[in-house]
Amino acid sequence: MQLYIGNQNYSTWSLRAWLIFSEFNLDVEIIKLRLFSDDFYTTLEPINPAAKVPTLVDQGTAVWDSLAILEYINEQYLDGLAWPKDINQRAKARSIAAEMHSGFNDLRNELPMNIRATRGVELSEGARKDIARIEQIWAEQSELHWGEWLFGEWSIADAMFAPVALRFQTYGIELSAAAKAYQQKVLASASMQRWIQEASLETEVVVEDEAGEPLE
Repeated sequence: MQLYIGNQNYSTWSLRAWLIFSEFNLDVEIIKLRLFSDDFYTTLEPINPAAKVPTLVDQGTAVWDSLAILEYINEQYLDGLAWPKDINQRAKARSIAAEMHSGFNDLRNELPMNIRATRGVELSEGARKDIARIEQIWAEQSELHWGEWLFGEWSIADAMFAPVALRFQTYGIELSAAAKAYQQKVLASASMQRWIQEASLETEVVVEDEAGEPLE
């Protein structure tokens, strides 16, 4: 299998897809492409008509979009382990994963992932509402599974929210104790530490994702 990803410092969707391979120790070749470069598009266009990352190629089958990749790997290689076993918990996990996948547009626009940076931004009311909703989700699940993942065991829901933990760290977003506990769980995980370390070695700067002002 080959997984095409973008710059690790900036590419939230690449991180989401990559995490399932790391968490379950699945063999995959990682092909990193520089975002918005000519090589990025010439490499992806013959494989994925959307020409976006992440893109997975598995024995001639191309799968794109992070959630589609996560679902594909879960079905093909994990026998459903990446969702909670209980049907009600699985429904809730899918719901909040889909909420992250399709929503929180103000947060995405105003707080782009930028792992290497520490920056300050002026938040809109919409971004504040997005943050409050995410904080509510994390706090609610942390109170049920303190010190663990959102649903006890690692799941696709955790993959979907992982980049937000990094965003909140970059921009110094204050969280309740319960939400903070979950954020720290995410950031301290072996998979995330590996991703952060690899991102720190990159030197490319994507100007579009350098939001706000640097903080000393």
